[in-house]
Amino acid sequence: MQARVVKALAHPTRLQMLGLLRDGERCACEFGPLLDLRQANVSQHLGVLRRAHVVNTRRDGVRIMYSLSDDRTIEVLDTLGRIARDQFAEAAAALDVVA
Repeated sequence: MQARVVKALAHPTRLQMLGLLRDGERCACEFGPLLDLRQANVSQHLGVLRRAHVVNTRRDGVRIMYSLSDDRTIEVLDTLGRIARDQFAEAAAALDVVA
């Protein structure tokens, strides 16, 4: 299960989608225009997140609404972001030392 969640988080588009869900529930129809994606691509990415139990869905009439299944997901994303920024800063500092 852990590997499935990590795999679901390992795509830039899915990270963007989760970032949009940070502020609350969204309709599946909102992701395409916001991320400049075709609806088929949106559906594929949301399916990966859903199968990994990273997001929940509910029907609102004809709309499918998505939300984070666990608020701790934001903490994970924030931690991963800090790690990436630190690694980037360390790599940049190492280049300055070499140059």
